[in-house]
Amino acid sequence: MIRGLGCDVCAISRMARMMENPRFLERWFTAPEREYIGARKNAAQTAAGIFAAKEAFVKALGTGFAGLAPNQVAVAHDANGAPRYDINQAMRAAMEQKDARAAFLSISHDGDTAMAAAVLEG
Repeated sequence: MIRGLGCDVCAISRMARMMENPRFLERWFTAPEREYIGARKNAAQTAAGIFAAKEAFVKALGTGFAGLAPNQVAVAHDANGAPRYDINQAMRAAMEQKDARAAFLSISHDGDTAMAAAVLEG
């Protein structure tokens, strides 16, 4: 059963400007995410997708970032580049409040926009 659904969009050009501030990167992205973003040819596009994924997750929870810091919501990618949530203790605790056991993620890009959708399943 679906316990939550969230989506978000992020302008890639806006993300490129925000990435100029190292404090922003540390506040919003985990160390593995920053490493992944830094290794990508279009870092701003990748960062915008991960940013949107984090926003989509907390929208699916229905709580926003109350109780979770942005860098506590973790996004990872498999060997083929497919995104997934890397569920950690903080995310698991938040999901349990919604009676959710799994989180699914899709990220897409078009032009200057990155979009992410999150589904929480119970």
